Amino acid sequence: MRVQYEESFRVFARDQAAALRRSAYLLCGDWHLAEDLVQNTFTKLYRAWKRVDDTTKEAYARKALMRAWLDERRRPWRRVENRSGVIPDSGSTGSDPEVAGQRARTRNLVAHALTEVPPRQRAVLVLRYWEDLPIAEVAAALRCSEGTVKSQSSRGLQSLREAIARYDPDLVGVDAEGTA
Repeated sequence: MRVQYEESFRVFARDQAAALRRSAYLLCGDWHLAEDLVQNTFTKLYRAWKRVDDTTKEAYARKALMRAWLDERRRPWRRVENRSGVIPDSGSTGSDPEVAGQRARTRNLVAHALTEVPPRQRAVLVLRYWEDLPIAEVAAALRCSEGTVKSQSSRGLQSLREAIARYDPDLVGVDAEGTA
């Protein structure tokens, strides 16, 4: 690869690594696997770097990440693995400890509940609500119709609500602003 392509790839990888890692973690629920998925994504992206249009590099990376995760889910040794580890907590130095604790608890609750959502629905939820992508881009990334994205989104949100209710029944019936 020519020097100019390598440098532009390095800059892109440096700028996008953290965001891709967070997205990968939300998909798989394991920081180590998320790192592997991001590495696989960057390997695929590096091979195609000359051919990828400047305006679609982020979309290409997201699509490659999604495909790497789906490929990983299909591997036989992943089917029997039980992931019940502790989710790491990062501290916030600028906020009230009680508020920070509640945010961390909520974040952990949602992350645990997200692991119980079926993989296809989880992928739609991460792309729609975490990555904030429009329905058309989610459909393109997952190679499905927009109607499928809408139905999977609806079912995924319902599955997420049910999983949260199992973890914390007190949150049932609470809206996004915390009121009943």
